[in-house]
Amino acid sequence: MERVTEAFVWPSRDPDWLRKLAIIGLTLLIPIAGAINGLGWMLEAIDRLRAGEERLPAANLSYLGRGLGLFVVSLVYIAAVLVVGGVLYALALTTLSAQGRDTGSPFLVATALALLLLAFSVVSAGSLALTFATPAIVLAVAQGGIGAGLRVDQIVGASLRSPLNTLIAGLMLIAASFIEGLGIALCGVGILFTIAYALAMQAWIVRIFEMSSSSTTGHD
Repeated sequence: MERVTEAFVWPSRDPDWLRKLAIIGLTLLIPIAGAINGLGWMLEAIDRLRAGEERLPAANLSYLGRGLGLFVVSLVYIAAVLVVGGVLYALALTTLSAQGRDTGSPFLVATALALLLLAFSVVSAGSLALTFATPAIVLAVAQGGIGAGLRVDQIVGASLRSPLNTLIAGLMLIAASFIEGLGIALCGVGILFTIAYALAMQAWIVRIFEMSSSSTTGHD
């Protein structure tokens, strides 16, 4: 993982990087389709890196089919985390409502607070786990489609096969998320550019994770 920090600079190696990122950023304005296309563009960038081409893919809307599988898989995982957290939150509200109808029970209040804390913890931990599992998820979808991306046992196995690589990649993805947010400082509109930049960073991070994992397991 020694080259993983180059994720911050590799997009600028393309002489046309500003224009490409700006166009991809604008496509992200298209509801749903923009996000799907952006994921497909990121997957195309990974393929280019595999081929030794450190230039960004062409910026257009031709990646919708490529990104659909990863979009669906990501949506399923995010929904699963939110559903579990939402159920716990609903139980907490129900418990508080029951406490309001009664004379007041310290046990019910404590139970409701515990459920609220648990709901917050589940969503937070689940989101963090998805971040660290992202490289394995992306590679699984790229190689085997939606079905492979939803094989939780294989995703967990791939992530735990090299814990250090997973940790480093996850921390870099968190840094990429921070880059996304920097666009808000640029009158809000800049976030479109920084999201595109973060997608390019993600492509590099996933590719380095793939190379490092292959080296660890003794495969090419």
